[in-house]
Amino acid sequence: MNLLQQTLSPDTLQSVQTASFELFEKLSNKFFVRLFIDLLSVFVLIRLIFYRNYKKADQYLTFFAFNLVIFLITYLLNKVEMSMGAAFGLFAVFSMLRYRTESISPKDMTYLFLVIAIGLLSAISKGGWDELTLLNGIILLATFLLESNWLIKKEFTKSLIYDNINLITPERRSDLLEDLKKRTGLNIHRVEIQEIDFLKDATRMTIYYFD
Repeated sequence: MNLLQQTLSPDTLQSVQTASFELFEKLSNKFFVRLFIDLLSVFVLIRLIFYRNYKKADQYLTFFAFNLVIFLITYLLNKVEMSMGAAFGLFAVFSMLRYRTESISPKDMTYLFLVIAIGLLSAISKGGWDELTLLNGIILLATFLLESNWLIKKEFTKSLIYDNINLITPERRSDLLEDLKKRTGLNIHRVEIQEIDFLKDATRMTIYYFD
């Protein structure tokens, strides 16, 4: 730092410091308030709702990075009178992104869609902090209710290989369900037979159960 100060002339150094202060002055309190509400909303969505239900921490970087980049880009573009059509066009471009190396589950894509929506909404909303908090709160509340068992009972699926093909006939479906419940300990209520291998006396099926 001392070497830099010795290299630069006093006038140049003062110009650099003045430009730095002007940069921070251009970012109003409104920007930092919106950024705080945006990051807080995403934290609640990902840490308290997504992770609580799916125990997946590997998506943290993806969700927070997407949200932050969307917020900053949209906030900047909003400074040049970006129309609502352009905003939704940007939203559509980012929401249709796919990874090439691995497939993304519908649940992960839904949460990616939500963090993009929160970032976009936080950047272009014309209301105050109270209105923005209310809008983000509605998204969070709706997601929480849909992920809980309050509105609809959550159904899960698993694919497995079953070795007792004598029970797969329609008339013995109740016996099949009881045997599967006893073996897996899951509250299974229906099954779908996918394949039957009579040579190995086994079948591949999908079980449906409630948590």
